[in-house]
Amino acid sequence: MSDNAASTDNTEFNRLWWHSRRGMLELDNLLIPFIEEVYRTLPAEDKLRYQKLLTCEDTDMFEWFMQRSRPQDPDLQRIVDMIVNRVQPN
Repeated sequence: MSDNAASTDNTEFNRLWWHSRRGMLELDNLLIPFIEEVYRTLPAEDKLRYQKLLTCEDTDMFEWFMQRSRPQDPDLQRIVDMIVNRVQPN
């Protein structure tokens, strides 16, 4: 990978990291470790799902992560399940 591509990847990661900071402790405690420890190893499709998740409202994400409701979108449900299962394995 060229230096320019690595720099672009790092810039994108930093942007996503900052967008993962939601200001709600419960969300921050799920999203920040996920992006730091898992995101870079995800397949491209799941990275896109995570990016899509970050466009959602905090209140919706909170409900999904607390398993009070489920996203209608199967892509969002997949990434929510990945994050929840990481902290609450079966």
